[in-house]
Amino acid sequence: MGLRVLAVDDEAPALDDLVHLLRADPRIGEIHTARDGADALRKLDRALADGRPIAAVFLDIRMPGLDGTVLGRVLAQFARAPQIVFVTAYEGHAVDAFEIKATDYILKPVRPERLREAIRRVSESAELDDEAPPAVPAEPEPMPVELGGVIRFVTPSEVLYVEAQGDYARLHTSGGSHLVRIPLAALSERWTGAGFVRVHRSHLVALSAIKELRLDSGRCTVLVGDAELPVSRRHVRELRDLLVRRARRSP
Repeated sequence: MGLRVLAVDDEAPALDDLVHLLRADPRIGEIHTARDGADALRKLDRALADGRPIAAVFLDIRMPGLDGTVLGRVLAQFARAPQIVFVTAYEGHAVDAFEIKATDYILKPVRPERLREAIRRVSESAELDDEAPPAVPAEPEPMPVELGGVIRFVTPSEVLYVEAQGDYARLHTSGGSHLVRIPLAALSERWTGAGFVRVHRSHLVALSAIKELRLDSGRCTVLVGDAELPVSRRHVRELRDLLVRRARRSP
């Protein structure tokens, strides 16, 4: 069985050309298409629900709405993330591709031999994934905190948000707050798979605890419990897309 892939491009001629080249490769099986990021997410969700996950996404970058780099970051957070091959006319996003751990980065106009090389990489990575035992994500360890001379352990699921305080971090829960000796950056890395998202250099927030996303005169904040927290401009789009995705998955 060939690879199931999704081709995403907002320009119809470019999408048609890409599909034509993909179809010519015997390693490719089903080819799905999308004209924008939101449609791509719907196609991926549907494929997962049908038990036929997409192996790789061939993704344009400059698209209206949800652009390719933001979509790539969203896809990288999937429990079973598809491989990403960027197909773009612009060289300037190679660093983003590296950070997202994209499988390949192809410049337009797409040369058949260059696409074949990308498909080879996708195919080899897919074979390695099939041979490897399924990864079980490790639950982050509870954080020990001192409360009235007693050490107790706070689990990530109890925490609404975390506030940076120098080399310390303050964990805010529904029952109070606790200061722990760990920098926010280190805690963000440790809890990256536990549903937390960095919204500001000073705040890490549980995505499930966000009640509202507020936009007012170019300023963005989130309401978490009784606290209204600032969102850095560079985090706004990613956070908005994550919240949209969570809402789409809710019954």
